[in-house]
Amino acid sequence: MLPQEIIRCKRNKQTLSAEQIKEFVSGICDGTVADSQVAAMTMAMFLNGLDNTETTELTKAMRDSGNILHWKGYDKPIVDKHSSGGVGDKVSLMLAPILAACDVYVPMIAGRGLGHTGGTIDKLEAIPSYNTQASTELFQQTVKNIGCAIIGQTGNLAPADKKIYAIRDVCATVESIPLITASILSKKLAAGLEYLVMDLKCGNGAFMTNRTDAETLARTIVEVANNAGTKTSAIITDMNQVLGHSVGNALEIKEAIEYLQNKNIEKRLDSVTKNLCSQLLVQCQKAKTDQEAEIMIDKAITSGSALEKFAQMISALGAPTDFIERSDKYLPQSLHLKPIMAEQSGFISSIDTRAVGISIIQLHGGRTIPGQKLDLATGYTNFVQIGDYVDKNTPLAMVHYQSEEQYDLSKQALLKAIHISTEKPEISSPILMKI
Repeated sequence: MLPQEIIRCKRNKQTLSAEQIKEFVSGICDGTVADSQVAAMTMAMFLNGLDNTETTELTKAMRDSGNILHWKGYDKPIVDKHSSGGVGDKVSLMLAPILAACDVYVPMIAGRGLGHTGGTIDKLEAIPSYNTQASTELFQQTVKNIGCAIIGQTGNLAPADKKIYAIRDVCATVESIPLITASILSKKLAAGLEYLVMDLKCGNGAFMTNRTDAETLARTIVEVANNAGTKTSAIITDMNQVLGHSVGNALEIKEAIEYLQNKNIEKRLDSVTKNLCSQLLVQCQKAKTDQEAEIMIDKAITSGSALEKFAQMISALGAPTDFIERSDKYLPQSLHLKPIMAEQSGFISSIDTRAVGISIIQLHGGRTIPGQKLDLATGYTNFVQIGDYVDKNTPLAMVHYQSEEQYDLSKQALLKAIHISTEKPEISSPILMKI
């Protein structure tokens, strides 16, 4: 069937057959389906939706569009986590080495920034010579030798998703539960995982802005993944403010290192990271209870073994062997650093987190077109949290920027995005629900 006829079916709100989905996905890979047709199809799917059967078939077709990894001979559980995307979310950078230090394998295939959210692969590319496009052989060998490895999608692993992902990013079709589900799981299922935990973000800085949508996405992912043979659970976490102290690629690498050094730890980031680690350790039966898992996690961090795993991983994938000790030398630095000061006294009552993410794009730390080169040095540090008290002598954030125009744009964005009130707001847990 012609690609336009398959698009026409979904445009007209018809249910796509498995064969139609397979044919369209195959055409994306062999070039017989044009980028414009991918954009049209994803918009039709966005507007008219997919049922669970269509979503499962799309996931499987995207998974089968390339190689599928096998872990025969690996004698530890094969586990991973995936986030639906947030602002300041650098959890993967800490979670992988923590879990490796807890004696499981973590083969993590991560993505780039999508829309207003940052991407783990963009962050890792702030590390000089780090090979985010490592071969399958190097990827699997690193996992076997060290316990974890984080790379981007290679040309042979779910290649259909790689192309669809880039087009969705710039065609306003990101916030679709079936497309998000298929994108996430095609990569994870192709990685041959045994256990998976999803971190579903919910709030004004997430693609799922309300709890109902987040729960729907979580249940859809859990159902599709479990049906496909990967034991999967989900945690819904709050994304109504920046996660951690920093936003921006190199700056988040620095915060992740400090976390693994057991210093400068932001409470919400700590809670989300440890809950996800604990969920996986119990799921794969490395720990019997959450309490036992928490003891293992704390030991991995305080003993330095998780930091050592991170150092070994990045070195195996091309980074300088002394990167941890000399990260300030190796990470890209912006030309300028200046605070944005609060204009009134009071408590931080709310933050438009999506606006913060958009401001990172204005600092050239995120993309407006596929393949755009990023400025990995820009962003924010010392970002305020909801409930913090500020006055006119308090920075809302420190801006790492290259030009005064960038600073002015950031200042306008943050002063508008960060709301201050006279009464201290109620502080809620970042963990909203477990599924």
